[in-house]
Order: sequence, then structure tokens, then C-alpha cells
Amino acid sequence: MPCAVIPGNGKCFNFEAMSEKTLKSIPQFSIYLLYLGLFSLLINCQQTGDKSVVSANQNNSQKSITTKPDTLAQDSLSTPAIKTWTIEEAVRIEPSLQDFKITEENAIEFFFQYQKLVKEKYVRLETSYGTIVIELFDEVPYHKSNFIYLTKKGYFDETYFHRIVKGFIIQGGNADHGGIAKKRKAIGRYLLPPVTDKGFKHHRGVVSMPSSDINNPHQLASPYEFFIVVTNPGSYHLDAGYTPFGRVIEGMETVDKINSVAVESGDWPIQNVVIRKAVAY
Repeated sequence: MPCAVIPGNGKCFNFEAMSEKTLKSIPQFSIYLLYLGLFSLLINCQQTGDKSVVSANQNNSQKSITTKPDTLAQDSLSTPAIKTWTIEEAVRIEPSLQDFKITEENAIEFFFQYQKLVKEKYVRLETSYGTIVIELFDEVPYHKSNFIYLTKKGYFDETYFHRIVKGFIIQGGNADHGGIAKKRKAIGRYLLPPVTDKGFKHHRGVVSMPSSDINNPHQLASPYEFFIVVTNPGSYHLDAGYTPFGRVIEGMETVDKINSVAVESGDWPIQNVVIRKAVAY
């Protein structure tokens, strides 16, 4: 039976229960006032109900507004998904555009696949003392492709010729700034096996790969560094333990100029000799 809830006490006022006799006993004007009051009561109840619905909707909206920014903030701070490259995928992507991680386990397979696609044969080093152009040997494909890969990754840019031994070698590919460690971490930790049976000698101008000095009983090559022989006619005692993978075809005068700079203890130049840019072509 319809009723009106009286605000404040929750009681139900049943106006249909009033008897016809009761209504007749009330003057006509009073009946009019009574119906007017009941009508106002119904309107008030409806508004009260509407306010409750609006309040509930507002609460839900506020919850969705606060949750959404929290969710967005969490998403923006979360670590983005890292692409997991297969070797077959990685070797077909421009090195500067992929973030494949080279490891001890996959290095040989990676460079075996990568060297099949390498078309470049030369690397130009633009240094603070002039330009050096290197021709790479096809007979040592892992070391050749490694040097081109690192060049195209931008690894050698802003590295130094950090070790200079007068009349012997200049050694490059390292630096004492934080950027070098970040680059190596991004590319990966790996070594390459020495290749000494291809008939190449350490003549003057030959580019070779030094061995790592960390836990390396087999003299595995350090892929991030290289040295250029300055000795005339050569340093042939290196032939049995190091891998020649190229030779200087332009810029030996730059090599000699670098070899003549002043050094401090440890053969590190007093003033940095910077490889500003390396370009493979």
C-alpha cells in the first residue's frame, strides 16, 4: 500500500487508510490543505531519494577519478616490456635500432649469422689528431663483424686511444668516463677466441685485438678494444697470441702523431686522444 516516509523519523504515513467518514468530517478547505501537505511530503521524499542516488554516483565517480590517475602513474613508472630478440631477428636489424644482448653463450652464433649479412669492409676513425681508415680482413669473420657491429652501435664514438707505448702500439676503445660502462653493459659481456692461423703478421699498421686481462687463461680477445702496430717493420712476437683483423690504409701519419703524445704512468696520455666518430662503410 503506498505510503510516504516522513523525513527524520522513517515512519510511513498511509494516507489511503483514512476513512471516507474522517475525510467528510474535515472542512473542504482543510482537506485541500491536507492534500497539499501530502503532496509536498511526497515531493520531499522523492528529492531525498534522488539526492541519495546522486551522492552514490558522485562517490563512484570520485573513486574512478582517483583510481585512474593512480593506475596511469603506476603504468608510467613500471618497467616497459623488453623485446626478446632471437639471433635470427637481431642480425637482420640495424645494430643501432636493436638491443640484443650478446653473452658468452651466444656470441659465436650471433657473429656467425651476422657476418653473412655484413657488406661493409672499411671503418673510418675520426680522431682529435686526424683520420684513420682501416680495411678489415675477410679471413677473420667473427672479429671483422664484431668491429663493424660495435661501430654501427656507436660504441667507439667518444672513446679514447687510452694506451700509448712509444714505438710499439696505440690502443683504443676504452675511456675513463661513465658512458663507456653503460655502453658495454647495454651491448653485453663476451669474449672472442683468438685466430692466429690465417697467415697474418703484426706488420706496422696492422690492427689487432688484445686479449682480456680478467680471468682469461686462454687469451680470449677483448671485443671492445683494438691496437694498431707502430713498430717498423712490425712486432712479430705478437703473432702467436693475438688476432690481426685489419690494417691501416690511410692515416698512418695520424697513428704516428698519436704515438708521440706525452703519457703518464700506465701509458695513459696526459691529454685524451678522442675517437670522435667511427663510421663503417
